[in-house]
Amino acid sequence: MIVDIPILKRKQSRSDNLQFSILIPSWNNLAYLQLCIESIRKNSHFRHQIIIHINEGNDGTPSWIESQADLDYTWSKKNIGICYALNISRQLAMTDYIVYMNDDMYACPNWDLELLNEIKQIGHPYFFLSATAIEPFDSGNNCVIVMDCGTDIKSFGENKLLNNFSSAPKEDWQGATWPPNIVHKDVWDLAGGYSTEFSPGMYSDPDFSMKLWTLGIRIFKGVAKSRVYHFGSKTTGRISRNKGYYTFISKWGMTSSTLTRYYLRSAARYDGPLDRPKLTWSLRVKNFLKRLEGLFKKA
Repeated sequence: MIVDIPILKRKQSRSDNLQFSILIPSWNNLAYLQLCIESIRKNSHFRHQIIIHINEGNDGTPSWIESQADLDYTWSKKNIGICYALNISRQLAMTDYIVYMNDDMYACPNWDLELLNEIKQIGHPYFFLSATAIEPFDSGNNCVIVMDCGTDIKSFGENKLLNNFSSAPKEDWQGATWPPNIVHKDVWDLAGGYSTEFSPGMYSDPDFSMKLWTLGIRIFKGVAKSRVYHFGSKTTGRISRNKGYYTFISKWGMTSSTLTRYYLRSAARYDGPLDRPKLTWSLRVKNFLKRLEGLFKKA
């Protein structure tokens, strides 16, 4: 429940020639947030509007952000989770394109140029793009590049990353879902932003993708040349998890893995807009049983 009305503060103007509006929710994670913002400032090809949502801010985040002239922010005195944070931050966005980025990410050089080049090539606003994450260990996600440049700030090898990030082989991939991701503001608004029934946030990413799918979006493209380093789970490891798995099943009548594997073809080589899959009878039965299981667990 949102008890206090969040604070919203915009410092930049439309005349600042900004390209993207970057939404970054942060929960008492100042050191990583500072590194993330510095990487955007240093490694972006264009100037962007950076909007931070401060959850709680008991670690000095509010005073530091207030001292930064190029940062807009929203602030809730209690932790309201990612979904509410993103939707509140959207109110300050001034550009045509909305980027959602985690605060434990480091933007590599020209990450934004590669996304904009892709957007221009598509030629219309009906898409969902993700940058490609580089992570220090193999989590089983075939959409990422595994390269160990440190698991935390103390062990972070920035020079190693900058010298090697672009040489790691990777093709454009299907299944854009995870941040950093980018959509046109009209598509974001038509989808209604991130669904708060998934608060504090688990399974809100595939839910947003499914909402875009129902709108008719069929370009879910991971851009291989747009890269960020992701330390991973610096916030999610601290929160009480919601039952997003069963919320997703109850809402959409299928598991999130059905979406990512069969609809979005996650991690497959990108070969154009997606088609509606033909699900096998056995998979339909499995999803039906999972939905019943979800109703039982909710009860």
